[in-house]
Parts: sequence; structure tokens; C-alpha cells
Amino acid sequence: MSDLRVRFAPSPTGYLHIGGARTALFNYLLAKKEQGTFVLRIEDTDVERSTQESVDAILQAMDWLGLSYDEGPFYQSERYDLYKSKVSDLLNKGLAYRCYCSADELNAKREAAMKAGGKPRYDGTCRERTDQPEAPFVVRFKTPRDGNTAFVDRIKGTISVENDELDDLIIQRTDGNPTYNFVVVIDDAEMGINLVIRGDDHVNNTVRQIPMYKALGYEVPEFAHVPMILGADKKRLSKRHGATSVMVYREMGFLPEAMVNYLVRLGWSFGDEEIFSMDDLIEKFSLDNVGRSAGVFNPDKLLWLNEHYIKTGDPQRLAALLAELLETQGVDIENGPDLTAVVKTLQERAKTLVEMAEGAHFYFVAPETYDEAAAAKFLTQEQRPVLELLIKHLGALASFTLADVESAFKALMEESGLKLGKIGPVVRVALTGGTVSPSIYDVVSVLGQDAVMARLNRALQFLD
Repeated sequence: MSDLRVRFAPSPTGYLHIGGARTALFNYLLAKKEQGTFVLRIEDTDVERSTQESVDAILQAMDWLGLSYDEGPFYQSERYDLYKSKVSDLLNKGLAYRCYCSADELNAKREAAMKAGGKPRYDGTCRERTDQPEAPFVVRFKTPRDGNTAFVDRIKGTISVENDELDDLIIQRTDGNPTYNFVVVIDDAEMGINLVIRGDDHVNNTVRQIPMYKALGYEVPEFAHVPMILGADKKRLSKRHGATSVMVYREMGFLPEAMVNYLVRLGWSFGDEEIFSMDDLIEKFSLDNVGRSAGVFNPDKLLWLNEHYIKTGDPQRLAALLAELLETQGVDIENGPDLTAVVKTLQERAKTLVEMAEGAHFYFVAPETYDEAAAAKFLTQEQRPVLELLIKHLGALASFTLADVESAFKALMEESGLKLGKIGPVVRVALTGGTVSPSIYDVVSVLGQDAVMARLNRALQFLD
């Protein structure tokens, strides 16, 4: 086991976003490849917006994707005593200070700075203040004014910012609660995180956090900022581009292996390969192959991958997933055909599990009505002899295997002089209610003799 320690630290203010899931995946893969430790931390310091429902949704999504963690989940809300002690340490060492400026005063300072052509940042009014009036205050970190802050990003290379460009960040609010940038530094250091992999929207936070690591006496970890995920219009991925919640894709009938395969390819590559199992990814993943440019989310590519994994998937596993979905749709599968056999007839044509469920309905629910146009074309008195002959030949079968069914149809074709192209549509409408289904031989053999005979007789009754 290596000394690598990485983490995923979502805020429980909503679902697990596509971008967050990819960050979690990159951390997980690197930890597995290098036999390091993957830590899960829930950053719930935003008391007003954090909910247990969101925590549960995040944990559920990670479980669905197969991203198991080695330690955690740890909750920031349970570590407030540690954060407050670190604030006191910085105050006592003169590395932080109380700021009594009101919101109105701060707004006025920002506006004045902007009018003067500067940046809208705090001007340091309270930086050297020594009195402590009985008034509301925040605690600000004393960012060094001289020199620069630089680090070598594992993906982006060297990043450097002059310290006089940085603000004195608030590390504790007037209500005594610590702020994000401060607690992240403490948690990563105290948990021994030595490589922080996160989205490149955090680069600005990193240059502000590094001086805090040093002020608190912590070792600065390595950083790797992965590129953002954009929509087709090259703007940040949002709801207007489609679903952004990982679990919504589960509801839409996507498989976790398709989502994992797709997410990793949003910013990472391995030659021209497109299909990767989790084991492949653990073997091949490296930050060296993570690109610097943003990935563009393409729902069609995700759908293509999902179709691939359905076609090549284990029918028994797919049957178990399909059973859950059909149950939620109120379909009783107990008295129907074998679900694994059903899946085998649908795998080649279904792009999602939802599509597969739609295609499977007729196996378990006999048609009460027929598609009007299909019935007008194929369920007419002219087709009565076809149905009667098929009932005769199928009813005479002692067993109902696929080979037996094919032999019955061949006997029908010889007796009637009709080809399958003329017979198939009639039987398909009679058995399914419409004109779209898997191979008619597959449908008949999977439905079983009793169900087929009942549906064919009902079609004859319809003609009457």
C-alpha cells in the first residue's frame, strides 16, 4: 500500500453533479491504481443549504457508480471545535485579525476601489487594529503582502500569483462559523491528504489556501486541477443541457458502467480506446493523460456507450435490473415468462433499460386492444386461415423450444404456401398488439405455449 491519500469532498446541498462524479472517479481510480487511500468527506458547513437528503443522494450515487471509499464519510459539522481552535491559534500569532467593518462599509470600499481602477477587494482597514470593541466582527486571514504564491499543478503545470493580488479572506463569520477555504485546508492537512484532485474552478482557491497551510504549520499537498465539463454550446454544464444529476441517468435507464466509462473520457484518454471496464481503468488511469482543455458533454456518446453495455451485458444481471424497473411501473412479472429469456430477445435493440422495459411489457401484459392501423391491415378476415393454422400447428407441439416453434412455422408455410413475411406481421399484432417486437420465433418461444394460444384465440375472437 502506498502513502497516497486523496479525497472527494462534496457539499450536501443537492444531488451528485456530473462534474462532481467525475472528480470522485478520478480520485478513486488513482487511489486504486497506486494502492493508496480514498477518503470521503462531507463538507456540510453551509448549515442553511446542507440536508441529510442530499447526503443520502450523494452516498447512493457513489454506491451506484461503484466508487467505494476507504475512510469516511467524515462530516465537517462534527469538527467545529478543531476549526475554532485553529482560528484562535492564528489570532494569537498575529496571523489573523478581527474585522469590524459593516456590510455597508465593505460595499463602499469595493465600489471606491473599482472606480479607482482597482479590484473590488478588502482594503485592510482593520489589519493592524489593536482595540477590540464590543461589536460584531469577522476574522480575516492575514495574507502575505510581499512575494508570490506558486505551485506546480499535476495537470496545468506551474501556477503563480503575486501576493499583493490576493485578498485577506474571511476565515470565521460573525456567527462564529468557519468558512469553506479555511476548513478545507485544516481537513486536508489533518486527514493527511497529500494530493488534492478537484475541478479547475478551484485554482483561485488554491493560491489563497496555500498561505494558510504555511501559516498553520501544515505541509502543502500536491494539487491537480481537472478541466471543467461544458455543454454543447461550450458553456458550463447546467440543466439547460439536459440532466446533470448522476442518479437521473439511472432513472433514465443507463447502466453505471456506461456512466463510469463516459465520465472518465471527459478529460482523460488512453490512445484511441473508447471502451473501458473499471478494472481497465484502474490499470491504465494516470493524471499524465488528463487533458488541460474542458470536456464537452455529449449525451449521444453516453447513449452509444450504454447501448454497447446493454448488448454485451450479462442477461441475468440485466434481468434483475429490469425486474426492479418493471416493478416500479406496476408490471407483474411473477406469472410471466422467464425474465432472462425476455432480456435476451431485447438486448440487441434496446439503448436503455427504460427502452427495454417498454419492449418487455407485452410479454407480461396481454394486449387488450390492438394498434388501430395495424389491426386494420393485418387482423382481417383474410388472415383468419393463418391464425387457425398456426393454432393447429403450435397446439400440436409436445415441447415449445425455439427449434419446435420454427418447425411449426415451417409446417404452416408449407401448408398455406405463404412466406414468413406474410405470416409474421399477423402473428406479431395478435401477440403484442402492435407491429414492433423482437424476432417472431423468439417472441413465440419465450411467451410460452399457453400464453401464445390464448392470445391467438383472442385475435380470432376479435375478428368475430
